[in-house]
Amino acid sequence: MPLSPFRSQLIADVGISFGDEGKGRLIPEVIEELRPTPASVSVVFKVNGGSNSGHTAGGLKLNLLPAGVVAQAVPHLGIGAGVVADPRKFLWEGRPLEQKGYAIFSRLVIDERTLVTDLSHRLLDLAWEDYRVNVLQEEARGSTGRGITPAYQDETGQWQITFADFLGGPNFFARKLAARAERACRTIQHVCRVNGDTWNSFFAKLTAAETKANAEAVQLGLFEAAEFDFHQFMGPTPFTLNIPQLTAVYWEAGQALRANIGELRELVLRELAAGHSIIGEFGQSYWLDKRHGYSPNVTASHTFTPEFFESAGIPVQPIHTFGVAKAYDTKVGTHTFLTQMPDDLPLCQSLKKLEFGVTTGRQRMVGWYDAVEKGDALRYGGYQDLMINKIDALSGATELQICTAYADASGKRYGHVPRNEALRKTLHPVYSKHAGWAEDISGVRHFADLPRNAQRYTAAMVRSLIAVAYPDKLPAVLPNLRYLGVGPDPSQIIKDVPATTELLSLA
Repeated sequence: MPLSPFRSQLIADVGISFGDEGKGRLIPEVIEELRPTPASVSVVFKVNGGSNSGHTAGGLKLNLLPAGVVAQAVPHLGIGAGVVADPRKFLWEGRPLEQKGYAIFSRLVIDERTLVTDLSHRLLDLAWEDYRVNVLQEEARGSTGRGITPAYQDETGQWQITFADFLGGPNFFARKLAARAERACRTIQHVCRVNGDTWNSFFAKLTAAETKANAEAVQLGLFEAAEFDFHQFMGPTPFTLNIPQLTAVYWEAGQALRANIGELRELVLRELAAGHSIIGEFGQSYWLDKRHGYSPNVTASHTFTPEFFESAGIPVQPIHTFGVAKAYDTKVGTHTFLTQMPDDLPLCQSLKKLEFGVTTGRQRMVGWYDAVEKGDALRYGGYQDLMINKIDALSGATELQICTAYADASGKRYGHVPRNEALRKTLHPVYSKHAGWAEDISGVRHFADLPRNAQRYTAAMVRSLIAVAYPDKLPAVLPNLRYLGVGPDPSQIIKDVPATTELLSLA
């Protein structure tokens, strides 16, 4: 059965859970599907977030750069105005990829409105976590320590430094950076109430993290080890920074990217007019949105389709959205996790061996597929296509469960995700039960070749989220399950899943 055409040249790649759904692997599939057509993909751009997101595509683990890196035929890799980015990170991530044969800087376009993050944001990130734990006596939030939230706070506080500032003179940039660093130091000292020893430990922590993350780049001779030593930015006393060194390093990084700074909005409009397709890659997922998610376990940006237009800087118009999920659920941090599996469940133990964060390496919590969350994202966010990954990881389980509703102690059911977090914490999941399968399905490439129970479970996942989204009446057009992932390799995808109406009857 041929795949249905996309409904727009604009395509959004979004997660519909709490992250880690495998959004990165969607990009090469869409590119390949459109490659033989006049509407081939000419731009893949990062929509939101920064280096806190981790995507894997074509075997590459990426943070700041979009997953279009792996498709050499795509001429433009964009960074949208909704992104916060450390200029040094572009170099750290891009130069090793260039060494491996991937064209990066000849394709990279950083919108001049993209926000510049720097060391001060990372120090604030660590300080606010320390404040949360040691002053407020709360549980650690589990921040990535990449400075993302403090960077967005500079945006809302109207203290922006943008990549356009690298196109002006160094004195203007230096004044803005010095003022930012001073604000950060005083906030860390007087508001976060960090002590001197902890302040010193921040530099050691950042040095250890980046030295480990960039070990390959050092081995390749692309950088000296000193590049990742953050002690170079320490001032003579606690809560001071070596401002001249900080300014020099960041100005140099910005100048190295000068040719890459431009107008993403003009590029997108030009490529649309030429008939090409544009993919917007979201860094985080629907339920991590700063407005629709649950603070403090949210990111600092907007994480669903409308942000595509804000970040690209173009008018709102028809768009085709992919909702990406896994065949089970995972979370990190201190999230309320209603469908979390018991740790002693054999399936939970096997899934945990697979589930570690790309960026942080943190162990993820594992749970049953929550159709309430995904159906809620469909009803209020909307998507036209669905990609479900990692169904192969469920092979061997005798029984599988899908959360189809929540219930309170009195038995009252909720077919949506309540905004009231205090209420949500009191609810328990209502499950439908499904037979598992023993066969290894990682080599299957056609839906008809899946074990019958795997087909039924797939159908049940789709049916359950549609039932949540449309409890009263189905719309004329339903989202399709376009891709079903049966393994981590690019080839391990089933692309002939029956139409949704057929899946509903199968379920």
